[in-house]
Order: sequence, then structure tokens, then C-alpha cells
Amino acid sequence: MADDLAELERRIGYRFTDRSLLELALTHSSAVPAGLVRRSEQLEFLGDAVLDLAIADLLLEKFAEENEGVLSKCRSRLVCTASLAGKSRDLGIGEALRLGRGEDNSGGRDKDSILAAAYESVLGAIYSDVGFFRTRAVVRRHFKRDLADDDVLETRDWKTRLQERTQARLRLLPEYRHAAQEGPPHARRFVAEVWVNGEKLASGEGGSKREAEQCAAERALGAFAKS
Repeated sequence: MADDLAELERRIGYRFTDRSLLELALTHSSAVPAGLVRRSEQLEFLGDAVLDLAIADLLLEKFAEENEGVLSKCRSRLVCTASLAGKSRDLGIGEALRLGRGEDNSGGRDKDSILAAAYESVLGAIYSDVGFFRTRAVVRRHFKRDLADDDVLETRDWKTRLQERTQARLRLLPEYRHAAQEGPPHARRFVAEVWVNGEKLASGEGGSKREAEQCAAERALGAFAKS
């Protein structure tokens, strides 16, 4: 276990002073007995705020002449569920998660919602261990390619891009269907599917129906790019 955590620290780019914080961040609520405090969710709450601040600070550092509206939309794209789940996959966080048996058997290690939450929990653990500026440095490293992308400030959303693509290629409009919602009222998760001409192109998850649709549209664009 210690060797696995050391390898995860290497991939994350941060070695914990108090490794128990990392262990707490990786312990999903499904593995916590009823009635006990779910520390990973507390760390997720903290990490969510730290990530928002770090990304905002990095965007202002790079794009000091842009207005608040453009920067806000850019930050929303960078910290959406699909993006954070991608970071988790890149870092191998899912493999290190401690899940309850039922969640593990149902494929929890590859669920966007769980992976995105775990990424935020890990950032919350780093912040608890060392404070904001070191955490910001970790975030900068993880989002280096995103921030260097020429289209990072592109203001059109994924749904608009997909609509333009399907109209140009197929002369059809995408249709969004809400497939599921799960979780407690304070942490609701939505699943949306995008269909074109009777074919499902992709599905996506998010904390709102709109975010789920955006995630589905982004994935559908990826499918278009490979076709």
C-alpha cells in the first residue's frame, strides 16, 4: 500500500508530509461505515474551492487583458466534471481509490462523478498538508497543456460546436436526452445523452443538466474527430 501511494504521489507531483490525508482523500464514502464522518467529501468540498481559486489565478496571470466573462467561461470548462475525471485518469487516481464492494463491482473506479470528486479531494488533501501556493503549483502542472491550448479562451460552448459540426456534415441538429439522475439533493448528478439521426453519439455526467449536456457534447465532438 505504501509503495502504491508513493507511486501515486510521484504521478501527482507532490509528496505528502502527512500521508494520512491522501489516504482519507482516496477513501470513497461507499467505504465508510454509516454514521461516520466522510472525510473525503470534506476534502472534496475544500479542494473544489481551492481549484476554482487556483485556476482563476492562473488564468488572470496568463490573460490579464481579458474580461471577467471570458475568464469565467474558460474556468468553467477547465473545471467541469469531464475535465477533472480526465485528470484523475491521467494520474491513475481511480486505481488507488478505496471503494465499497458494491460501488467497486458496479464500475465506480471509472465513473466520471467519482473520479472528478476524487481529484478535488486530493487537491483538498494537498492544501490541508501544505497550503495554497504549493497546491496552486500542482494545479499549474496538471493543467499546463490546457492553459497552453490556443483555444483555451474559446467562448463558444461544446453544444454550439457540436451543432455547427452536425449541421455542416449531416444537416441535422443534435438531440439531448436526460438518461438518469442520482445522489442526494445536495450533490445531485445528472447523466445526459446526445443523439443525432437516431444514433447515440455519447453520454456525459454533471452536477446540473446543462453541465451533463456539455460533457456529452464534448465527447461527441471527440467521436466526430476520430470518424
